[in-house]
Amino acid sequence: MSEPTVFVAGHRGMVGSAIVRRLQALGGVRILTASRAELDLGSQAAVQAFFAAQRIDHVVLAAAKVGGIHANNTYPAEFIYENLMIQANVIHAAHTAGVQRLLFLGSSCIYPRMAPQPMREDALLTGTLECTNEPYAIAKIAGIKLCESYNRQHGRDYRSVMPTNLYGPGDNFHPDNSHVIPALIRRFHEAARAEAPEVVVWGSGTPMREFLHVDDMAAASVHVMNLPAADYQAHTQPMLSHINVGTGVDCTIRELAETVARVTGFRGALRFDASKPDGTPRKLMDVSRLKALGWEARIGLEDGLRDAYRWFLANYAEARL
Repeated sequence: MSEPTVFVAGHRGMVGSAIVRRLQALGGVRILTASRAELDLGSQAAVQAFFAAQRIDHVVLAAAKVGGIHANNTYPAEFIYENLMIQANVIHAAHTAGVQRLLFLGSSCIYPRMAPQPMREDALLTGTLECTNEPYAIAKIAGIKLCESYNRQHGRDYRSVMPTNLYGPGDNFHPDNSHVIPALIRRFHEAARAEAPEVVVWGSGTPMREFLHVDDMAAASVHVMNLPAADYQAHTQPMLSHINVGTGVDCTIRELAETVARVTGFRGALRFDASKPDGTPRKLMDVSRLKALGWEARIGLEDGLRDAYRWFLANYAEARL
């Protein structure tokens, strides 16, 4: 019997590349990838043709347009349109090609801005979303519902995992369009190198966030994808089928900045610019469903940040700077 083929869409991104590494480490599967030059996931015709030409057993949909608060505020049309198109094209093509199992990667921003903490899966669609990334969140919610709809109507086994804030090797360190951890790593690294007297951090420093190393996310994703259908269905519902992935532990942005300063060797002062947006006051995932399915995060925040910083140093010229 030949090895099953897993198509990882978005294999060059931080999450997709980590999932490829995880699959390679475990072995027993043939990994199929396609670069953007080889396959435009925004083209329905191209995606349909790709699936028709390949023998694909499982799909991991890790491809997405992602960014931080600034990017989401600046390019809302691109964030909703591109993500909707990628998801619709890949999920529908997987179905028409007879692919029975698919794993869709979403985001914790699907939950209401003022969702009770920690956020449980059943908080979905119970309140108003955070305005700074609402278009992206709407697209991700649509991805969950696409999976659920194909499951309900066609008997597919399309699963969804919702990660908390991710970081690690392969992250985007752009000064304007990056998420909070890579932005801070770059800023503190440059300040330490220049022996700057202070570093300015966006916001008040009081919002609380949960952070998950991307290698933990990859391990959780493969774990969920490989669960027997009966186990997955026993812990989910047909119209509430997604699973949170996180550490279950959060910290303030101030505490995060202090840890990044320590990791990068910055010894100056920290100043918080409260005129900049804070975003959601708190985002902590309830991960009890995932724990019940046999998986917990293993990489602590400071250890994970040191790993991310090592990658940044080794890839400084290539890190989209």
